[in-house]
Amino acid sequence: MAGKVKAEPRHLPEMTNAGLRPAHDVIAVDEYGNQRAGQVAGERPLTLYLDDREIVTLMTLGTHPEMLTLGYLLNQRLVPCLESVDSIHVDWDKQAVTVDTFERITDLDEKLKHRTVTSGCGQGTVFGRMGEQIEKLRVPQTEIHQSLIYRLLDYLNDYNEVYRQAGAVHGCALCGFDEQTAPYVDLFVEDVGRHNAADSISGHMWLNATSGEDKWFYTTGRLTSEMVIKVAQMGIPVVLSRSGVTHKGLELAQTIGVALIARAKGKHFLAYHGAERILFDAIPPERPHSGKTKHSHSKHDSERAPV
Repeated sequence: MAGKVKAEPRHLPEMTNAGLRPAHDVIAVDEYGNQRAGQVAGERPLTLYLDDREIVTLMTLGTHPEMLTLGYLLNQRLVPCLESVDSIHVDWDKQAVTVDTFERITDLDEKLKHRTVTSGCGQGTVFGRMGEQIEKLRVPQTEIHQSLIYRLLDYLNDYNEVYRQAGAVHGCALCGFDEQTAPYVDLFVEDVGRHNAADSISGHMWLNATSGEDKWFYTTGRLTSEMVIKVAQMGIPVVLSRSGVTHKGLELAQTIGVALIARAKGKHFLAYHGAERILFDAIPPERPHSGKTKHSHSKHDSERAPV
């Protein structure tokens, strides 16, 4: 019997490992005039140079600078593939990350010419023609169990460590469920901007050849057009947020097919898109009537929301 052909090893760029500690000890004065020890979130500028060309300065917590750089380059479509990246070198003394490619990117002027400043914290930026990207983005239409929404939200309570210590950050997580439907977190990233945290997760997925089709994306931040595009670029079909949704974010989710579940906390959530994919198998007790119009569900398990 012939042996299996071994897969060729994937090319991985040479990278530093220059993550910073996320919080710093400080003394503050409270409303009684008393000194109190505490912590504040870090924030450092990191200027990205691609083949000696200055691209952008990112304000970041700095815990995953190499992943952030990779994800940013991927999501902005500034490099064609991982195999084109030779090295990523972070130097905090110079507040810079330098990225060298093997053949050097030749069409940067064209890519940088089309620039959209988004609503991301610290002003996110999308390079390239956004419409062209959206036309190519589609994600799998996977089934969503209400019970799994609750399991994941409960599981995520153990995260957001920097936020609990210092505040001033957003958290994003790449999540999944094992064969017993127990939730797990592949990577949780906190940063001063939710778009930075998302880019770090994207870089992690790219580096590790992680597929997004069986994953969920969680964020503490609002679901804007930029966030929906980033999630779709990762191939993730479900995004769960503790915050709200913008109209443009909703429009893009409807076009691309991303299930948009927001205001998710405890047993509450609002499915702004993808409700027809939800299996309502864990409907909580009715809240006291508030006088507002309600859409009732039957008490049967496995009920689906109307399309």
